[in-house]
Amino acid sequence: MPGLVPGIDVFNDASSSNLDTPMPEKLTGYRILILETREEAQFARLFREQGADVLQCPMFTINDAPDAAPVEAWIRRCIDKPFDDLVLMTGEGLRRIMRVVRRLDLEQPLLAALAKPRNLPRGPKPQRPLRELSLEADVVTEKPTSEGIAATLGKLDLAGRRIGLQLYPERDHSALLGFIAEHGATVDTVLPYVYDRQAAETHIVTAIEEMAAGRVDAIALTSSGQVRRLVEAAKTNGLEAKLHEAMAKTPVASVGPIVSDELAAFGFKTDLVPREGAFFMRPLIAVVAAELTKAPPRVQATH
Repeated sequence: MPGLVPGIDVFNDASSSNLDTPMPEKLTGYRILILETREEAQFARLFREQGADVLQCPMFTINDAPDAAPVEAWIRRCIDKPFDDLVLMTGEGLRRIMRVVRRLDLEQPLLAALAKPRNLPRGPKPQRPLRELSLEADVVTEKPTSEGIAATLGKLDLAGRRIGLQLYPERDHSALLGFIAEHGATVDTVLPYVYDRQAAETHIVTAIEEMAAGRVDAIALTSSGQVRRLVEAAKTNGLEAKLHEAMAKTPVASVGPIVSDELAAFGFKTDLVPREGAFFMRPLIAVVAAELTKAPPRVQATH
């Protein structure tokens, strides 16, 4: 099928590993659409383990920051004077930082520096790369959003503290930065990667057309950014009506309430969601498997 590509590896929180794991090969013959970022590679693998035909649609390409100098300077400041608190917005961000660190041959000094601050990952996704570095989260935000970070920081005494903040692209972070300043802390930001959206446009158009044609058994979403990207690409290509038609006829699986709220904001439904407190990939796959297998696969049923 043109425009959709196979892929490969992350957001599989360790706490979800034994929850509602579906039986192997249960999804054989079913076609599941994933709006792929780097972190959805493991999601695709987990679906394939259940026999699903996974259609991975790249939303964008992730590239290192075009100018490495600010990232290198931030790393050196962190080593020279370790932060009091370190806020990690994404797992991808920490991995990109470590790529620069290794190129500079500064891994050991940085790891020593990162062991000193309170580490505050934004939800479960950044925790895995922390663990890969033998580091643990000291405080985990209750909600994996900028607002969730602000709420968590608001419970701490920030007066006079230096906060290292890893940002992610194409998001206005001014409210969070203002909140930190208002609470008496200074913040040192780093943006270690950028998005290239143009390369993925044709893949997203193909994905919309596949759903509209009834050739997708379910679309599985794990972040609110995926919803926004889908809508953005539809608008750019004059496919807003077709997208609404496609989403109406395709079962929509959401990993949790944040994604479901984003879907609702654009007028889309949520059909499948894990049970309360199990908002992770494996429980989502279990819900999809339980519901889809009540009927034959769509493509198979048309032959």
